[in-house]
Amino acid sequence: MIKDKTIALVAAAGFVLASCQSTPKSTPVPSGKSASLLAMEQVAIAAHKCWIASKDPAFKQYQMANELNSFSGTPRFLLVPAKHYGGKPLLVVQAQGNSSRVEMFGPLMNDPLGARIGSDIARWQAGNPACAATA
Repeated sequence: MIKDKTIALVAAAGFVLASCQSTPKSTPVPSGKSASLLAMEQVAIAAHKCWIASKDPAFKQYQMANELNSFSGTPRFLLVPAKHYGGKPLLVVQAQGNSSRVEMFGPLMNDPLGARIGSDIARWQAGNPACAATA
């Protein structure tokens, strides 16, 4: 009988002590994604939505080739001719390593469409997913 009371008392003391312990502070779990991949995901999603999925006439002759899961540390996407998916990229949009800076290059940047591409990507990179600039 005394043994049972002792066990109960020790168990109760353990519960009391456990409840007095401070709870561990939760730390954010890292996503495992580099800054470049996070930046490129944001830009690629908006580019696909606004240029390709919306059937924007300015981008009708292009299709998007995503290479976001690149093991080279350079997530990117390409715009290629719609009728020649394996063709030479006309636009490369990429970020490298641990930088969230997005770079764009290719023949389309020298085209009249280049200015729009640049402003769209800058807006998306800044966190605004809108398809058109607002005044």
